[in-house]
Amino acid sequence: MQAHERFHRIDKDFRNPYARDRDRIIHSGSFRKLEYKTQVFLNQEGDFFRTRLTHSIEVSQIARSITSHLGLNESLAEAIALAHDSGHTPFGHVGGDTLDKCLKDDGFKNGFEHNFQSFRVVSLLEKRYKGFDGLNLTFATLEGILKHSYPYKKSFLPPEIHEKFNLDTHPSIEAMVVDRADEIAYISHDIDDGVNAGLISFNDLKESELIEEILQKVSEEGVTQENSEMFRYRFSSHLINHLVYSLLDYSNVDTSEILSASLDSKSDIPVGFEPKLETKIKKLKKLLFDKLYQHKDITVKMYAGKQAIKGLYSGLMEEDKMLPEFYYKQLNSRNKHRVVADYIASLSDRYAFTFYNEMYGKI
Repeated sequence: MQAHERFHRIDKDFRNPYARDRDRIIHSGSFRKLEYKTQVFLNQEGDFFRTRLTHSIEVSQIARSITSHLGLNESLAEAIALAHDSGHTPFGHVGGDTLDKCLKDDGFKNGFEHNFQSFRVVSLLEKRYKGFDGLNLTFATLEGILKHSYPYKKSFLPPEIHEKFNLDTHPSIEAMVVDRADEIAYISHDIDDGVNAGLISFNDLKESELIEEILQKVSEEGVTQENSEMFRYRFSSHLINHLVYSLLDYSNVDTSEILSASLDSKSDIPVGFEPKLETKIKKLKKLLFDKLYQHKDITVKMYAGKQAIKGLYSGLMEEDKMLPEFYYKQLNSRNKHRVVADYIASLSDRYAFTFYNEMYGKI
């Protein structure tokens, strides 16, 4: 028997549909650009800090672990997780808020919303096929990216979205898991990055009852804050594990009835934390907002990003020939405001600064 005869010829795609979705997302240009898009700290701040790309990978890992234990579809959760931030602008939420204001101030009432932009990226803006736009993802993956956890009735949604999706229902349970995995990931890694940068300390965070509980677990291991790197690692591990196991203990998922199925908006969400823990998480988020996200050093950097977004928008609206050919050609068939916004949203942090500097001089 010849060597090549020992292997079966594969004539059809052997992947399941959601695994195929995942692969298409990973190989997309928008996914690669997440490497240079801000999570909290600008990409230029150093190699340690999370970016949108590393955040998406962390969310995917947590979501896979949870869905595996609950008997849900891991590949569906992974695909949604990897694409959930693909519509984010440079400079994090500040960039999206600034672009939204630019559009609305210019009379474009629909503005900019990053959840819907993520949906538009994978269903419209990515060009991978000759006959149609987008990545050709499954309905469940698209619905999860669009809705996250809840019914998604928004005034800016075009008629075709209302026709294709029931906006009165929740998305799949896998999408709900991703939404919670997103929360677990960003809470844990924002604390890790913030402490590493010296912008916040564990003593600052002791105001949180949840943090006190996690610090006690690290202490019981015999790890002290004198070993700062090890302490951060053990803290992050305990925080993620605590939240994941708490979610698994409280969630009520019956896979025989609701596997990857949409739930009516009146139905209770079967994935979540017990009320007492939900309250602790909300208080921790408020603490992080006040002491980390509003820190002077972050505010200064984000202000620079805000000025870059405003300058790029103004310049491109005034002189659209500065648009790359791919976007410039779209001006013949699409609204100029939206084309400019789509281009700006696609940029990495560093290229947004570079392009701004080419327009106006060094920022």
